Amino acid sequence: MAIEVGDRAPQFSACTSDGKTVSLADYRGRYLVLYFYPKAFTPGCTKEARRFRDNHVEIRELGAEIVAVSIDDPTVQCEFAERHQVAFPLIGDSNRAISTAYEVLRRFLPFTKRVTFVIDPEGKVVARFEHELQVNKHLDNVLRFLREAKTRAEPSVSRL
Repeated sequence: MAIEVGDRAPQFSACTSDGKTVSLADYRGRYLVLYFYPKAFTPGCTKEARRFRDNHVEIRELGAEIVAVSIDDPTVQCEFAERHQVAFPLIGDSNRAISTAYEVLRRFLPFTKRVTFVIDPEGKVVARFEHELQVNKHLDNVLRFLREAKTRAEPSVSRL
């Protein structure tokens, strides 16, 4: 059964492309955009990483952080992050623990599905986007969701 909106996000802890260890708990109090991509250095995954990279500042201004995961080896993730100047953490989930917990592994192929989760400040999945071939939709949907969430969170001002 897939992780869906309303579910508690599975806990994780892993080493990232910049050599730090991150866990879901590190993002408590902020939104987390956790996106899974099939394979580093492929055209679609490179495009997706660059789009998230180019919009990283806006996503942070909207109160969220980004972490990307693939089942590539951690050294491949380091090379991918360096070559494409990705400033957010990339996790090489080569043991497939995180991908299994989030139920994004493909059944008969050695890749994850292309799935993006938005996790709220309390650790609940509040959005899930899965578009295998429409790479642009992930970022577009994330930005739309975060903008709407920010608008809902801002107190309305009434004039007297």
